[in-house]
Amino acid sequence: MRTRLSLRQARRAALSAQGLARERPAGLVNARQAGRIFERLALLQIDSVNVLARSHYLPLFSRLGPYDRAIVDRMATRRPRRMVEYWAHEASFVRPDLFADLRAVQRRTWMTAGSLPPDVAEDLRERVLELLATSLQPLTARQTAEALGHRQVRDAGHWGWNWNAVKRVLEDLFASGRVSSAGRTVQFERLYALTADVHPAGAAALEPSDPEQAVLRLTEAAARAHGIATARGLADYFRLPQRAAAGAAEELVRKGLLEKVSVADWRQPAYLHVEAAIPKTAGGRALLSPFDSLIFERRRLQELFGFHYRIGIYTPPAARQHGYYVLPFLLGEELVARVDLKADRAAGMLLVQGAFAEPGAPSATARQLAAELVLMAQWLGLDGIAVRPVGDLAPALKLEVCRE
Repeated sequence: MRTRLSLRQARRAALSAQGLARERPAGLVNARQAGRIFERLALLQIDSVNVLARSHYLPLFSRLGPYDRAIVDRMATRRPRRMVEYWAHEASFVRPDLFADLRAVQRRTWMTAGSLPPDVAEDLRERVLELLATSLQPLTARQTAEALGHRQVRDAGHWGWNWNAVKRVLEDLFASGRVSSAGRTVQFERLYALTADVHPAGAAALEPSDPEQAVLRLTEAAARAHGIATARGLADYFRLPQRAAAGAAEELVRKGLLEKVSVADWRQPAYLHVEAAIPKTAGGRALLSPFDSLIFERRRLQELFGFHYRIGIYTPPAARQHGYYVLPFLLGEELVARVDLKADRAAGMLLVQGAFAEPGAPSATARQLAAELVLMAQWLGLDGIAVRPVGDLAPALKLEVCRE
């Protein structure tokens, strides 16, 4: 190991790589700026929870401030698409150039047709592919089942020709890459279509990728997006096998694309991308989605920022410490607070259901957080902010919100 970095240097490298080290650009955000951020991150994780906003919209707000969410929709649905949906960290919008490599390494085993009788699954698979090839528009799972004349059978012990079987076959085809999502409905249902009709490369997107080279390219993309990470962090970005990612990282060191370094207080060696910048200071400010790529890997988050985080939506209510949909608050190069947020669209209010300061949070935390919440409420089209008296930061935050 040739280089030793301080923890703060590692932090700034990570924030810079993720587009969070600087103040946001002034003025109207355009599609080019959004596209550059997406290219840098390589993916936006998708989640069905809409208590605040769909998760894939939030990372661009964190990095660019208020922007037109239709920009993301156009990138994902209009030709030539700049993002396509596939399995990555989890269900994600990914750069189209990564699709073939992800297809070569992803192994999803749940919600598949494996539990269907083989002859039923194969027959249904052929019918679904034929339907999508001849359909004039993409179809949801329910529309696909209806078009094939299948009825949902409530008897779980009898497969028959039911909606659940269609959904499982569609998910199998999606996981294999033969079928893609052409978009989402208002209810956030996938609109299925043949990959050749969705991917900007057309049928060429289905050409096989060598798994070993795929891991190498994906590890390099993860390193570029992270700036600095251990082998575990690099593997987690695209859910690669850790041993394979570690081997790829060493190969990338030999190729001169990564540098193996040590970071103060880290037990494991880290890999620094050769193009990673380490700014002298970090001056960003952002609320981070629970599915933001900066906080994907919880051990890395703890090592970088001393910030222990657990997603409340996957935690039993009695075990939640800070709430249901909790966003860490980044100020400079520290995670200084966390807030449980909800968009009450009927009332036109952004609800702060809990606000908690981290140990050692600066005195300006409440003021800076209030300004960020005002910005978010405006972006979401909400008229005001209501702060509930939950958490040690709530009283000061409420006063600052009133001043805004």
